[in-house]
Amino acid sequence: MADRLVCKNSSFHVRRGEIVGFAGLMGAGRTELARSVFGRSYGNFKSGQILINGREVTLRSVPQAIDAGLAYVTEDRKSLGLNLLDDIKTTTVSADLKKITNGLVVDKDEEFRVAEEYRKSLRTKTPSVNEGVAKLSGGNQQKVVLAKWMFTDPELLILDEPTRGIDVGAKYEIYGIIQKLADQGKGVIVISSELPELLGLSDRIYTIFEGAITGEVTREDANQESLMKLMTASRKSA
Repeated sequence: MADRLVCKNSSFHVRRGEIVGFAGLMGAGRTELARSVFGRSYGNFKSGQILINGREVTLRSVPQAIDAGLAYVTEDRKSLGLNLLDDIKTTTVSADLKKITNGLVVDKDEEFRVAEEYRKSLRTKTPSVNEGVAKLSGGNQQKVVLAKWMFTDPELLILDEPTRGIDVGAKYEIYGIIQKLADQGKGVIVISSELPELLGLSDRIYTIFEGAITGEVTREDANQESLMKLMTASRKSA
């Protein structure tokens, strides 16, 4: 429901260079919480604060969130993350066109250069960045989505189910990209239904139940049993 309250008296923080996991069962409110932070693109906003580098920011739209240094990789790449009619180079620059425009005209040479640079650095398997994204495998489509948001040079990258529907080899390549982003000083949030994935990637993990954050566990203390307990209990009982 569009008027659903998705975050109930909860707070969380992400440091530079840190990978923070969000764990919860289906319907717990993980995606809704992420989208409420990313320009209030879901749910009914009542009150709250978002601070970036210690300063409060007001993000009422997705463009404002992007300008503030946030990026969000959706869990549904084919419907929400990509336009399947576009080619790779167009998609790569689509979230921040102003970086490659002269006035209102897109610099096609710069568009190609940027897309080719990300193709090489992310090892996207394609004969050319002129190829349509619809022709790519799931893992390579996900790399194009990541490139699109990396091009915005975000301070905080929110990844919602970043390895859903891709093969094992591509998963490990995505894990490497996530770790590299953290090594570059980016803050990274990973939302995942796969607890082993969160346990392997995250420095800390928050658990969510019915729209409320019920726990925070460090890498050293986290295991599947402790996370599942927090994922299925209200804050009061947790």
